[in-house]
Amino acid sequence: MAKPISFFVHHQGRGHAQRTMAIVRELPASQPVSVLTADPSLFDGFERDIEIVPLPNMIGAPVPTPALYDQPTPAVMHCVPLGLAPMRQTMRRILDHLDDRGTGLFVIDVSAELALLARIASVPAIKIRMHGNRSDAGHTAAYDACTGMLAPFDARLEQPDYPDWARAKTFYSGGLCTSSQRRDDRAEARRALGLPAERELVVAITGGGGAGTPYAPLTMAARAAPDTLFVTVGPLHREGHETDFANLVNHGWVSHTSDYIAAADIVIASAGDNTVHEIMRTGRPYICAPEWRYFDEQQRKAESLAAVGAAIHLPRWPGDLEGWRDLLERARALDIECQRGLHDPHAAARAAGWLMSRMDTLWQEETRQGRRAAPQVSIAATGT
Repeated sequence: MAKPISFFVHHQGRGHAQRTMAIVRELPASQPVSVLTADPSLFDGFERDIEIVPLPNMIGAPVPTPALYDQPTPAVMHCVPLGLAPMRQTMRRILDHLDDRGTGLFVIDVSAELALLARIASVPAIKIRMHGNRSDAGHTAAYDACTGMLAPFDARLEQPDYPDWARAKTFYSGGLCTSSQRRDDRAEARRALGLPAERELVVAITGGGGAGTPYAPLTMAARAAPDTLFVTVGPLHREGHETDFANLVNHGWVSHTSDYIAAADIVIASAGDNTVHEIMRTGRPYICAPEWRYFDEQQRKAESLAAVGAAIHLPRWPGDLEGWRDLLERARALDIECQRGLHDPHAAARAAGWLMSRMDTLWQEETRQGRRAAPQVSIAATGT
């Protein structure tokens, strides 16, 4: 029987879970799969038969004493407060599961600390790559500890400062879009959404991982371009002093974001992985307004998109009318041919195939011959 593949899925936002489901769908039906996550509801309705292992939600857990709280964080770790029972329970549950199932590959999306834990526990790990300023000791150690990294984007979007030794152990799946729905035709999408057929349409999109699209700057956009219809999708961040305009309409949460992307003449969106690749798949002028994320993840991704000409990087929302008019003109002039190929319709299948190949490479002798005599390792001899 094939060794199981276990996934750790971070529960912030929806993207980590959606990416995992897209990849798992492409794994062989006979491949045992388990998912460890602090929010099992992210996998409600998933059609594949997988084992879900609920983990404690450690976010916000109070540290018991001021002295424990004052202890400095080790350089090779990011978030390891002392004295937390939920943290011990999480680590124990993960280790017990990996041990009980005999996991052959642990795919981590995402946690630098769990990559180190997997190596200490003698479990081969794969880390999902994300953009950002990740040259710190924690990320470097995690990359070093893994048997490989999976980058769910095109190699052309790689950061120039990503070290060569890490690049050599990274598999680039191509742009992985987790949405199965698609409607590319602009006119058809507008009819389906009840939007004007001929009016210039700018769609501003925010996903579930942040605070929402800032509404005040969009009111300035509506004033700057009164003949353009601005439609927002997803949550909005309101400050309470904004003036509404007839050409600025909020559609809130929607079930098919891809329809709005298809309907748009220009898309304003953050740099979330799935949003980026939905836009690349459809091909629309893209103003990338990165949201704050740890390690400047979205800023670096926006820089990479702008470097290949696939988007306009918007580090700061315009606060004046001329700033908005200039931005919209730049978007209208963007050559969307630069987006071609940054989405790969087979990316999830490529990622799944690579995971299976890593499993085969790491375990093939045991698989072919059963347990056999292996090189004897003396822990004492390592000097640790």
